Parts: sequence; structure tokens; C-alpha cells
Amino acid sequence: MFIQVKDLRKSYGQGGSYVEVLKGITLSLNKGEMCVIQGSSGSGKSTLLNCIGGLDLADSGSILVDDLEIVGLSLADLSNYRRRYLGFIFQMYNLIMNLTVRENIEVCRYLSDNPLDVDELLQILGLTEHQHKFPSQLSGGQQQRCAIARALVKNPKLLLCDEPTGALNSELSKEILILLEKINRQYGTTIVIVTHNNAIRNMVDRVVEIKDGIISENFENVNKITAKDLENL
Repeated sequence: MFIQVKDLRKSYGQGGSYVEVLKGITLSLNKGEMCVIQGSSGSGKSTLLNCIGGLDLADSGSILVDDLEIVGLSLADLSNYRRRYLGFIFQMYNLIMNLTVRENIEVCRYLSDNPLDVDELLQILGLTEHQHKFPSQLSGGQQQRCAIARALVKNPKLLLCDEPTGALNSELSKEILILLEKINRQYGTTIVIVTHNNAIRNMVDRVVEIKDGIISENFENVNKITAKDLENL
């Protein structure tokens, strides 16, 4: 298994404000899988993603990523883990507004010892003709594609996506889903997506539902559709 989460628990606050968000999550993912995590607001899905990404510190339990135990790592070691293993895509694009598309991507390229080719990414993501534009000159879909390229240029083993289509309309959302599926197929990147978008669950290998801090459903998607299928919808 590439990711193994065992009895993961996470809470916030204390006394009257104490809230237990994750109540013993256990989950396994194979290398190269696409997984969607869904649940209502406050269910714990984003907290789980942040714990896997080393952005939130678990109270107890275990998170193994490629045989590396990240629960209990120092802040410095967590930073190194994120640099070596992870790419992040968020709902808000978090682009640097005074840098061009190419420059936004190249900023993260230097964080990796084995980066992907920037020109190849620009071509795959349809950004070649926009590479010298600034974020303010791009549409929402183009900005999200730039954010995806920036996350991918590190050649991460694991891509974590928190509501990657949340700020986009249905047509642009479909475009981003097609790109993520293409990335998974071309690079074999393990992808975990937190989303409310039900269209995503149709094109991933595994669907995980979280309710009140526990997994209520976890199944392999035997009817997975491809990007080509999605293009025809």
C-alpha cells in the first residue's frame, strides 16, 4: 500500500470548545490510485487531507506514506516530507500575482531534485500560449490549470486536491477533471481529492465517504469512467 492510515484521531480546542473531528479513521490506498473523499461540511474530510499532507498534526494514530511514518515528525521533517513527496491544489489558486504563468510554475520547479519539464506541462495543460501572461489576465479555469502545473512540476508522488473545482462553473470543472485523470494516467501520480462535486466520484478508483469523523463508506469504483467518456457527456 502507498498510503496507510490507521486509527487516526484529530481534535481542536479544549474544555467547552473541544471538538473531536476525526474519530479513528483507517484507510489504505494503492500507488497510482485516484481517490475521492466526500462528506458534508464539518465531516472531517479536509482535516483528513491536511493530516495526510502534514499541514495538521494528528493527535494519535498512524499515517504511512510510501513507508514513511509522518505522525510524530518534527516540523522540519514535515516540511521536507511535503517538499519531497507532495503537490497541493486548492480551491483558491494562490498564484503569485506579479509573476507570469511560467514563473509561477518555475518557482516550485526548484524545490525538486527530479522536476518535470515545464514546457511539457504547459503543453499538456493547454497553457503554452498563455505562459507569459499574469494571473489577472487569465480565466478561472486557466488559473486553476496554472496551479495544477505548479503542483505537478515537482513530480510529486502524491497530489492532494482540496475542492479543486469549487470556484469553477460546470464546464470548467469538467475540464479540470479531464486534466486530473490525464495526469493520473500519464504520470501514475496518486491523487486524493476532497470535493462536493459528485461528477468526480464517477472517474476515480476509490470513493470514501466521511460522516461525523468516521468513514461511513469506502468502496472501489468498478464503473470508473475515463476522461474520454467525460468529454462526451
